[in-house]
Amino acid sequence: MAAWPDFYPCTCIAVDAQAYGSNNDRRQSEIQHDLPRLLDRAARRAGLDRSQWQIQPKGDEQLAVRPVDGKEPRLVDDYVRHLVAELRDHNAQRVPEARMRLRAVIHQGLVELADNGFAGRAVVATARLLNSRPLYDALAAHPEADLALLLSDDVFRSTVAGGHTTLSTGDFSRVAVQVKEFDATAWLCVPALGVPAAASHGPGAAERGKPAAPATGEPAADRTEPAAAGGADSGTRFSNDYRADNVNVTNIAGPVDARGAVFGFGSAGG
Repeated sequence: MAAWPDFYPCTCIAVDAQAYGSNNDRRQSEIQHDLPRLLDRAARRAGLDRSQWQIQPKGDEQLAVRPVDGKEPRLVDDYVRHLVAELRDHNAQRVPEARMRLRAVIHQGLVELADNGFAGRAVVATARLLNSRPLYDALAAHPEADLALLLSDDVFRSTVAGGHTTLSTGDFSRVAVQVKEFDATAWLCVPALGVPAAASHGPGAAERGKPAAPATGEPAADRTEPAAAGGADSGTRFSNDYRADNVNVTNIAGPVDARGAVFGFGSAGG
């Protein structure tokens, strides 16, 4: 296990199991057994060695700290992706009430290995982000998701916005985090869905020549959808009737990345 003297630039990775306290004793014990194993497997699949991380377990929660070493994009990208896959496989064998759902945070800053854990404002900030309302709201708004991810502004800008991952800025939503004395901007995503979890898009919108939406932190499910072209007063009507004589088939070979795309289907005959 790597160690370092004094305060050192580190990445903090924190996870917490949702609704842990509502489980009975045996289920809580099972979560504490399964959580570190899921995290270990995800790290191995991402080519990372968690045995070299400083880890502080806390029942249903775990905080891991590792020195900044250039592998931060792999943490944000590969590690999170494999953790989502591990959770999906784990939960597929369980009834809905026994699913493990995680809130996850990645932050960076100066950290010291202290006598009773970790010291430093970065550790405090990580804890505040992990307990912030946007993460809870994201899991509530997307019950099919097993994980909601929150990146601090520094991590987001140095990895995702910097173009060092396979992720897009449009995969995240800018949210305001206010917990106790902590007040900051962070970036929210529900990785399994491949879509932002909240209303605003920050740099992603600005890069497309559009102003960023206000950082409301509202779940995407609660947003008002734009009105369709040709509204109720335009005379345009839509029909769901099946028309066998107007079927068009489009064949596409190879993978298609259609994130953020809108498809329309129709025919000249209506």
